[in-house]
Amino acid sequence: MAQINMQEIIGPKGSERDKAIKILAKSIFKELKSQGFESRQIVGLATELISHVTSDLASDTELHREERR
Repeated sequence: MAQINMQEIIGPKGSERDKAIKILAKSIFKELKSQGFESRQIVGLATELISHVTSDLASDTELHREERR
């Protein structure tokens, strides 16, 4: 799989960053498909990513609650 420099991709701010994220997602998708991953496997990857983000958000929420006490 090709090496991706995340800082080059997500460096811009605001709407530029939003565009960069879409480009990154499309690039990752194309790369996975070209490496022979099936759509269901890519959905599995997306599910795992969402799980990690959800856990991270829950941790952040808990930290904010503790700061307010």
